[in-house]
Amino acid sequence: MPDIALARALHVLAVVLWIGGVGMVTMVLLPAIRRSQAPEQRFALFHVLEQRFARQARVTTLVAGASGFYMTWRLGAWDRFESPGFWWMHAMVLTWLVFTLMLFVVEPLFLERLLARRAAAAPEATYRLVEWLHRVLLILSLVTVAGAVAGSYGVNLFAW
Repeated sequence: MPDIALARALHVLAVVLWIGGVGMVTMVLLPAIRRSQAPEQRFALFHVLEQRFARQARVTTLVAGASGFYMTWRLGAWDRFESPGFWWMHAMVLTWLVFTLMLFVVEPLFLERLLARRAAAAPEATYRLVEWLHRVLLILSLVTVAGAVAGSYGVNLFAW
């Protein structure tokens, strides 16, 4: 099944670039901006720098979603969604859905403007909110990745 191997390779590469980028933004970029910029300048700089990553994240989330759907279809693995032991399949779909909605719907339609207005009025609180949201998304992503890697080898991380 060379098509499955190719789909899995694309899936893993997409997830590495996507979630790795989220880690970089959350753990390196946001703290560096916090330390180097005045509160009223932080959000604007973050927004400029994040735009480049957002384009890459849109592509990689699409590749991850398409390859994941293809593998599930091709392997006939839909029944995994009926088993609690495959919780990580649900987590992958949830993580993908959250990011896809953020990248393609929520941010472009209203979140960017809402945060920009909020940052003008309350820059410190807005930046803390952005940092908090990124931390939550990174934790969700890392739990999902860990669960999926372990689960693909038959290990359920939450089976005590």
